[in-house]
Amino acid sequence: MFHRAQLPPPPPPVEIRSWPDREALLTDRAAVLGELVKRHVSPGRLVALWLWGVLGAIGWSLVGAALITLEETYDLFSALIGVILVGMGACCTVPAIVFVAVGVRRDRDIRKLLVAWGELDRDPERDARLRMPGVSLVWLLMSFALCALGLYACIAVPATAEAAQESFGLVALIMGLGMTGWIVGLIGITKAFAHRRWVLRVLIGARAPEPLFSAGGGAHR
Repeated sequence: MFHRAQLPPPPPPVEIRSWPDREALLTDRAAVLGELVKRHVSPGRLVALWLWGVLGAIGWSLVGAALITLEETYDLFSALIGVILVGMGACCTVPAIVFVAVGVRRDRDIRKLLVAWGELDRDPERDARLRMPGVSLVWLLMSFALCALGLYACIAVPATAEAAQESFGLVALIMGLGMTGWIVGLIGITKAFAHRRWVLRVLIGARAPEPLFSAGGGAHR
């Protein structure tokens, strides 16, 4: 129906829809929604998000190490090491930021498609498999824990008396790692709530749409 690397297309306008009967429409709707939900909140997507977060954390760790190196010593050799570490950190951080940003934009397009395809008709039996309450709960809990840990690292750790006596590079390192965890966790929380809101509004709470097909199987014109 659609290329694996691309998102499914939106449903065609009413005037050019060519489903022969309602069952054909529901079959296509279930296939597209299943693929969209998988790309939105599957466990694999959570692992991918965290992997990009880990890559960003590694990159920031290298930048923080460079700051600490430059802060402690000022000779030419240390400056060269610091520059190398900054370059390596940028090579890790920049791709992570780019791919996370692309993923956020892709998630927005997926949510639009979920609403468009979900509002075509009602199919409670097949829709029950799309709710995925356990998976969305895992997204929520793990993302909340990461977000809380990152927020603690950003605020509480640098504010302690011990941190005030440490180097600027170490404080920047801790705050950068905390910010990375907070952003990744916030993205995960947003995805979990967005999926749950879609389930409640489109699959469960939405008013049944006007039938596209008559009782005899013919399409309304």
